[in-house]
Amino acid sequence: MKPLQIAVIGAGHLGRIHAKLLGQVDDAQLVAIIDPFESARQTAQSLFNVPTYASCDDVIDKIDAAIIASPSDCHAAMATTLLTANKHVFVEKPITVDAADADRIVQLAHARRRILQVGHVERFNPAWTAAAEITKDAKYVEGVRASRFPGRCLDVGVVMDLMIHDIDLVLSLTSAPLRDCRATGMAIVTGHEDVAEARLEFECGLVANLKASRISPQPARLMKTYGPNGYAEIDFGTLAVQTIRPDESILDRTFDLAASTSNPLKFADQLFEQFLTPSTIQVEPRNAILDELHDFVISIRSQTEPTVTGLAGSRAVMVADEILSRIATHRWGNVSDPTCFGPHAIPTEGIEAASRRVQRQRRSA
Repeated sequence: MKPLQIAVIGAGHLGRIHAKLLGQVDDAQLVAIIDPFESARQTAQSLFNVPTYASCDDVIDKIDAAIIASPSDCHAAMATTLLTANKHVFVEKPITVDAADADRIVQLAHARRRILQVGHVERFNPAWTAAAEITKDAKYVEGVRASRFPGRCLDVGVVMDLMIHDIDLVLSLTSAPLRDCRATGMAIVTGHEDVAEARLEFECGLVANLKASRISPQPARLMKTYGPNGYAEIDFGTLAVQTIRPDESILDRTFDLAASTSNPLKFADQLFEQFLTPSTIQVEPRNAILDELHDFVISIRSQTEPTVTGLAGSRAVMVADEILSRIATHRWGNVSDPTCFGPHAIPTEGIEAASRRVQRQRRSA
């Protein structure tokens, strides 16, 4: 059988990673790279020795599927073009930057009976999959995702760029609707929010507190989950997974501190030896992007749903949209001045205006 003919759309950092890894995927062949910029096409041509094109229209009749790794605001139009032409689509996260567009694309893929997979790569992170038994049915989640200033993906803010990874992971734990959302965020060096925090409550009772920053001196990709199966602390970067498993008396709420010890001040060692047992899960390193590409090809050939469906990607965008709307309406003061609302309200004056004010104060002094 002829390998699936696959094009990569977008020759930037992530597009080049996909192009390189496709060579390791069984039953897949990279046949084209598409990018509107000539310099990017030239670089891709030298790296991968495949034809390059400025437009998807130049190659769409020669491919079976495509990987969209272009800027986020291009995802909706590109996915629509490909699905309308009956091509299978892998689109990097976020599936789109607009919830209505995401829903429309999901419906189009369903109507055309095409595979639509979204690149929420942390679902394939071996630390996450290793902790699956513990995270199942989690009731409380804390997530922290931070990076040094990336200098790219600046067409969206940190919610769509980084936090959406953790949004998707939380949503993978429940099918329940979102009941309440509270969020704040601030734009520091770009035109979108660069730091953000959100509290999500679901109809099933699950609560998630998520924080994200793309101006952090120290990178972090951490998640903690608490539930009936125990506690898990997952480091997606170092692939470290620490767990604590409760004994039956903790689970059935029969544990009695007074009956267990006469001296609570010296009970910690016994607590963690007998009732809350800590352990470390050994994680085998894997290339998560390569795994999701394998998943894409297998889904096409078997006509089964991929691990991260278009619907899952759409749910993540819907929640991200809700977070962004909360950020936009957050009030930073007790007045109705519109400059006191949203991610741009702090600082209340720009750097240039502040500099002029300081200079005026110095001259008047």
